[in-house]
Amino acid sequence: MFLSASLCAAAQADTTKPKRDTIAWNFGFTGTGNFNRTDDGTTYVFNNSVRLGASSKLLNANLNSSWIYGKNPTSLTNNDFLAVFDADLFRNTKRWYYWALTAYESSYSLKIDNRVQTGWGLGLTVIRKPTASLVITDGLLYERSQLTEPDVHDRTKYETARNSFRIKYKILMMGKLSVDGSHFLQNALGDSKDYVIRSNTVVGWRLKKWLNLTMALTYNKIKITERENLLFSYGISIDQLF
Repeated sequence: MFLSASLCAAAQADTTKPKRDTIAWNFGFTGTGNFNRTDDGTTYVFNNSVRLGASSKLLNANLNSSWIYGKNPTSLTNNDFLAVFDADLFRNTKRWYYWALTAYESSYSLKIDNRVQTGWGLGLTVIRKPTASLVITDGLLYERSQLTEPDVHDRTKYETARNSFRIKYKILMMGKLSVDGSHFLQNALGDSKDYVIRSNTVVGWRLKKWLNLTMALTYNKIKITERENLLFSYGISIDQLF
């Protein structure tokens, strides 16, 4: 009788234990580009990106990296690398949440030898539905840059603080067509001539649960150096949960 009572009590204790917050992992790869060969030579641009993410009820963390490489018959046009680690706290459970990020960038087309940004801020989930989502974020970044060519202030190295504003959205139509957009405006505090625009829009058509045909439009502008790039590319993307 004592053993039976003990087992019963243990079973009751187990049922009252809180469930552990499980972690879902996500891996993504996107390979896009274009290629043109004529008698005058070959022109091509490749845009590849890799994403690894972990998501739980409390915290989301992502590591994203992208590399754009392009050449024409006479010169190199792109050799641009970007890596970003970001984390969101309470994004899955609350409308308002906290975010933090660290980013590293080097870009031949934008004449950036290296740039490091780190900062944090607040985010607001405006829409959260299975077929549509809209997020707005804002915060402060510290930036340290080394440029290939002098900027409008005749500097090749500088440090600054920026306000970083972002709009991010995703739309799913007919269960197969998706539109993802992420658009940044980063103004330097105290210098109206120094701002950064980053815009990335991806349209995908789902072939399988993990495979999409993809078209991507990427635009970047660095006002202080008067450099910008615009890239339209197409290819495939792989997205797998595990």
